[in-house]
Amino acid sequence: MTLDRRVVVTGIGFLSPVGNTLSELSWAIQNDLSGIRKMPEWGKIQNLRTKVAGICQHVDESKIPRAYRRTMGRVAILAALAAKEAVVDSGLSENDIASSHCGVSFGSTEGSSGAMENFVRQAFGNMSLKGLRSSSYLKFMSHTCAANLAIMLKTRGPLIASCTACVSGSQGIGFGYEAIKQKRADIMIAGGSEEMHFIDAGIFEIMRTTSTKYNDRPEATPRPFDRARDGLVVSEGGACLVLEGYEHARKRNAHIYAEVLGFGNNCDGAHLTHPSEDGLSDVMRNALAEARLNVDDIGHINAHATGTEAGDIAEANAIHAVFGNRTPVSGFKGYLGHTLGACGGIESIITILMLSEQFIGPTKNLDEPDTRCAPINHVLHEARDHHFTIGMNNNFAFGGINTSLIFSLI
Repeated sequence: MTLDRRVVVTGIGFLSPVGNTLSELSWAIQNDLSGIRKMPEWGKIQNLRTKVAGICQHVDESKIPRAYRRTMGRVAILAALAAKEAVVDSGLSENDIASSHCGVSFGSTEGSSGAMENFVRQAFGNMSLKGLRSSSYLKFMSHTCAANLAIMLKTRGPLIASCTACVSGSQGIGFGYEAIKQKRADIMIAGGSEEMHFIDAGIFEIMRTTSTKYNDRPEATPRPFDRARDGLVVSEGGACLVLEGYEHARKRNAHIYAEVLGFGNNCDGAHLTHPSEDGLSDVMRNALAEARLNVDDIGHINAHATGTEAGDIAEANAIHAVFGNRTPVSGFKGYLGHTLGACGGIESIITILMLSEQFIGPTKNLDEPDTRCAPINHVLHEARDHHFTIGMNNNFAFGGINTSLIFSLI
């Protein structure tokens, strides 16, 4: 009988609205820092009531050689910068990465919205193909992040593009984990990315799920699980984990941040936009079963926690159905906003960060928990020291898609 391989995290790279390093991210969570800002430029968009978002700062595109950058929109640029940082952090050589043993598993909600807008405006505005660049489609194709990363890094192993809305990043990590576990690769570049464009806010606005009451106080929204919440806030970001087989990492004396113990992935099979408590509770149970763990083994749950009424209530009830009120729960979109395709990656990094530094952060802006949500064990108001060795990160998306990742110190 051939045993599945253990999978570990040996490199981390990301860009987020609250910073681009682990120390900046840790400081933000422990000091109540909001990455949400006013978007006065959205004033020209008629019928768009939300005027706040999360934007990445200090994005140095010049770190990506122009030969690769010419086929990248902002979504792929954020992915590429995160991946370059993660690869450097891992200590892997160029030969290790540019091999048939290394693959890419990376997602985004879609390709570059900005690039698509420019293409469509020119093509349909003029009803002509004149002047359209041959590289335009490569920026907004659905698998632009995964494909551009593979070409830039010269990987020749598996390529997996998870274009599944808000679980794109977590599926990117989960599918990368499975590729190594099942011996289809030794190394996987895994994660997710999202760029800011007003249409992302507009889509949620049409669905009446964006925050609109705090446009003058962006630091006060979103408010996951809070009685006074009024919707989500869209943001951008990029996040990458270098995943590696445990023995492969140990042989080269790599620094290991954490081990991936389990991955749950399912579909509610019920509704495209309304989350199912049963689907959410099942995905957590699936991850626990794969990791061969009990509920009491989990020291913290990183909730998806979008700040929408339907999402918060369903998620709180699902967590309570599996864990009761014993396990501490936090959501981190109050700091970051909803980074959509990147959130599964960034929030997994937050779980690994808290495991490494032995603290848990509070759910920002959660002042009065909504009584319609089940009474889970919220972490409120301030970060606290917390000794734990295993953490869970949950995400869910349109289409009824749910993921649950379990990370452990090693």
